[in-house]
Amino acid sequence: MSQITTHILDTAQGSPAEGVQLELAMLIDGTWQTLAKGTTNTDGRVADLLPSDQVLPAGRYRMRFELELYLLREGAPVFYPRADIEFMVADGGEHYHIPLLLSPFGYSTYRGS
Repeated sequence: MSQITTHILDTAQGSPAEGVQLELAMLIDGTWQTLAKGTTNTDGRVADLLPSDQVLPAGRYRMRFELELYLLREGAPVFYPRADIEFMVADGGEHYHIPLLLSPFGYSTYRGS
């Protein structure tokens, strides 16, 4: 399993958000460097965002969710076209799950398991 995983649930529809493009980046010397890109599957997840043997160094990371196209496909208003979630990774290769709960006029996240 990837050290970083994600899951998007559309709370307005009560279902996973399929087809959302996302990007994982690390802040290096003040610049965001893209590490991986993916698109959510029918379960709202990205399988194998990173290779299972890849261990990320400690640092500041960002998961960027491109929401506009998904919301338009669902016929929902687009208030938040994108959601950026920044988080810190500690040394040691611990698993981090970054879920996104989405509705047309709000989103939330938490440290998942």
